[in-house]
Amino acid sequence: MTILTALRPERPAASTGRLAALWRYRELMGMLAWRDIRVRYKHSLLGAAWAVLPPVLMMGIFTFVFGTVSAIDPRGLTGHAGLPYSLFALAGLVPWTFFANALTAATGSLVVNRQLVTKIYFPREVFPLAAILSAAVDFLIALTVLAAYAAYLHLTGAWQLNLSAALLALPVVLLVMLCFMIGLALLLAMANLFFRDVAFLFRSVIQLWMFVTCVVYQLDATAGWKRAVIQLNPMTPIIRGLRDCLLMGRWPFDAPFALAAAISLATLAVGWTWFGRREARFAECI
Repeated sequence: MTILTALRPERPAASTGRLAALWRYRELMGMLAWRDIRVRYKHSLLGAAWAVLPPVLMMGIFTFVFGTVSAIDPRGLTGHAGLPYSLFALAGLVPWTFFANALTAATGSLVVNRQLVTKIYFPREVFPLAAILSAAVDFLIALTVLAAYAAYLHLTGAWQLNLSAALLALPVVLLVMLCFMIGLALLLAMANLFFRDVAFLFRSVIQLWMFVTCVVYQLDATAGWKRAVIQLNPMTPIIRGLRDCLLMGRWPFDAPFALAAAISLATLAVGWTWFGRREARFAECI
């Protein structure tokens, strides 16, 4: 029996029922994610290396610009004495690339899979979640390269890596980011189904969003109202928290991170609720 012939026609109304339905179709989610990965790297000479190259190339560009072209001292952007800017930037670009790629793919996921959406029943949340799962594979590869680069700098004496119990906070920070991503993915995928402009608009928004997030600079490099706005951005404490856990041996749990966690959970709740309420109209919009 194939997965498609086993699909059930009913749609659970309660949130617990929807979660149970998602669990039943977890194999389908994995198949869709694997399909996306194969399509992404099909006929590619470098293959999975493209999971690492975008953040590494961006790291090189920012390191070159701040270290050579501009008058800005990159050491002042890290907020930590002795921390190589290349490592600082890569530690921000790796999670940001995951965030941006996952949401970009999730935004168009319902439209791309419209044939399945209109003809066969299974939880429609599967599509944006499969997009996140597919991007997570690239993230894990890039995270391994980041760890290897940090270890290399440590062994060569360029940076003293601080490994401590703060690494235990890493799953918590990643969970907060994942909640935020899932909530946004559900909202964006649903909105793009009703208004196809959303996908085009989001590609521009995500580029601007990076520069109001502390991806390639430290929050201490900003001041005044700019600092206040950047601090309200949930991704700023999340990116900073990942750096603190991985590089600084410092616990990330403070007031800004608590606010980011609250916003992430609220976004997840809103996205999950509205997606379930509007799902009945998905077929007519396609």
